[in-house]
Amino acid sequence: MTGEDRQSELAQQHKERQAQRAAEERQEERQKARAKRRITLGAGAAAVVVLGGVVAATTLTGGSAASTDATATPTPSATPSVAPSRPIDAAAITCDYRKDTTGAPAKFVGMPPKKPSLRWKTMTLTTNQGDIVINLATRQAPCTVNSFAFLAKKNFYDNTRCHRLATPQNSGLALLQCGDPQAKADGKNPTDGQGSSGYVYNDENLGGMPYARGTVFLAQPPDATNANGSQFAISFGDENMQLDAAYTPFGTVTKGLEILDKVAAGGFLVNPEDITGDGGSTAPKLPVIIKNVRLSMK
Repeated sequence: MTGEDRQSELAQQHKERQAQRAAEERQEERQKARAKRRITLGAGAAAVVVLGGVVAATTLTGGSAASTDATATPTPSATPSVAPSRPIDAAAITCDYRKDTTGAPAKFVGMPPKKPSLRWKTMTLTTNQGDIVINLATRQAPCTVNSFAFLAKKNFYDNTRCHRLATPQNSGLALLQCGDPQAKADGKNPTDGQGSSGYVYNDENLGGMPYARGTVFLAQPPDATNANGSQFAISFGDENMQLDAAYTPFGTVTKGLEILDKVAAGGFLVNPEDITGDGGSTAPKLPVIIKNVRLSMK
């Protein structure tokens, strides 16, 4: 082999190594992309999903009607606490509720009042599996709590089914998603996760609470901001702490987490007909039916 041939061979080998490295890098990027998590709340074609894969770094920012007080991230397994609130002038708060124009299926019962009450302290979800009691972060998320108070008064959530169980096994997360008034949670309905209240409102308290075990937070369409509706998620594990501060946290569970643990242990149904890919594709095998939602000032 001549020196020129040897040089050509080495150049070809170098080129092949470069191509192999480039292919490996592309594969790694594809894996990272698949690992991104999104919490989506049924809005038109963007059904309400709650994640799957390793968490992404896209932060959704949005306007808040109240201050957003940041708290330190708790150690794993610690129940998050409601962030201490700054003084708020209740008279100065005005909530911006707008008609949802995405075409998502909705159960419209009207618009909440623009002036929220800051007196709500707890919310109780009465379910077929038992009561789940939530300590509300009303001062950090007044318009969110105001929306729940309005929908509860209208019996919006009565007899609705929690449509998505995200577990470390199916998505690397640990949460139960509820609030779609149209959901059947039977592993067959192709539109589970798309239903909402027919109106949207702004993000609040972003970064104010970690999504640790016990945190309750809103869901909204992927890559969206200020598009909250009726859907929400309850965290039963610290896996959700990897999520970006993109979803409004508005409370912490003080009673009933053992219900979610039992539901998670019961497994999930796989819905191959889910038209959104993940919005309602993993309903809990042990049904969770919300019988009533009640807010209290005590």
